[in-house]
Amino acid sequence: MRSASIVKKLTVLFTLWFALATTVYASNSIENVRIWPAPENTRIVFDLIEKPDFKYFSLKSPERLVIDFKNSRNNAVLMSAIKADRRVQKIRTSRAKEKGTTRLVLELAEDYKISIFPLAPAGQYSDRLVIDLYDKNSQPIATHDNSQGKRDIVIAIVAGHGGEDPGSIGAAGTYEKRITLKIAQKLANLINQKQGLKAVMIRSGDYYVDHNRKTELARKSKADLLISIHADAFTSSQPNGASVLVQATRRADSEFTRWIQNREKNSELLGGAGETIRSTKDNNLAIALGDMKKEYTMASSYDFAEHVVKQLKKVTRLHKHKPERLSLAVLKSSDIPSVLIETGFISNPDEERRLNNSHHQQKLAKAIYIAVDDYFSRNPPDGTLIAATRTREHKVSRGESLSVVAQRYKVSIRQLKSANNLKSNVVRIGQTLKIPQAD
Repeated sequence: MRSASIVKKLTVLFTLWFALATTVYASNSIENVRIWPAPENTRIVFDLIEKPDFKYFSLKSPERLVIDFKNSRNNAVLMSAIKADRRVQKIRTSRAKEKGTTRLVLELAEDYKISIFPLAPAGQYSDRLVIDLYDKNSQPIATHDNSQGKRDIVIAIVAGHGGEDPGSIGAAGTYEKRITLKIAQKLANLINQKQGLKAVMIRSGDYYVDHNRKTELARKSKADLLISIHADAFTSSQPNGASVLVQATRRADSEFTRWIQNREKNSELLGGAGETIRSTKDNNLAIALGDMKKEYTMASSYDFAEHVVKQLKKVTRLHKHKPERLSLAVLKSSDIPSVLIETGFISNPDEERRLNNSHHQQKLAKAIYIAVDDYFSRNPPDGTLIAATRTREHKVSRGESLSVVAQRYKVSIRQLKSANNLKSNVVRIGQTLKIPQAD
């Protein structure tokens, strides 16, 4: 009996010692896991109570990613996060070599390019460990020519934030990432209804796209314009109204300097003269050509931004009545005209309600679409359907007759009269004539 009592006491003491040892070793804990699937990658986020101390390695046959969290215990329900993700098949624990270390194993569908990094607390989130799995053989975004052999004008639309990055959060709990996606989807639908225009959604669901990746995807789609949709916020609830932002001159110049120094690698970022810029041994020529492209892109961005301001003021308040220049990562491209549109202040309760309203979202999208349509009707890129079919105009000068104008544009007098609803061949000085397409 005495022996049994001693054994029982030792067992209790061992249990207490083990619990104490575990507590000492496990100063951190994994509280939750979230998975954000995207077309080209999957992001896995582990939420912890402290900054993670971790190591990782990969195993083959089958493909696995093994992560050791030092001085940590796991409180997360690991498999609850996996839904329809095609890349992560299973998350499980395994025995680690070091005491107090939690080993997690991600069983993967195939071999991926892996990026792992910690994130400091921000907003509603505590410390995190982020794992990005990128497809090694990602497919380029498809573009197409229309039935007339002329290409569409491509507009890349970026819905701001996404995934574990909610953006700003309104007083009523509205997430910026959800508002931006809804407006972006409505804008894409309007653009795709117009013959000769094509929208490409850089983010089509609730996932995060890195800023550099946004411009890469826009470039893959051969975008003629990039529009980034956001909702503004401030520490006070008073500010309101929409704004349109373009890249600051200093940021554009610094990006251009970096690219031109490595022009053999980055020639595709510098437009049609890229091959000349890449291969020329004349550094001054390379800089001159690249600078011309950069200046054209910045001027085009500002021109389009003015079109957006003009249309937005018809449907909502404006915070800034002219385009504003700021240093923004998403607008850094030297080859794609780019704007960022702040659709309103989500931190303002009245605007938060409007931004949540589907009708208001549609009005904002319609205003941006009209700006796109108007801008490209006036400035269609060569080789596009809109450039081939747009209505040209001619102002009649002294000494010109209807037959002279018809001969100049290689159209018939009958076509000119029909396009302009003319009942006779008489035209007046200063009269603007629409020039139809030649037969």
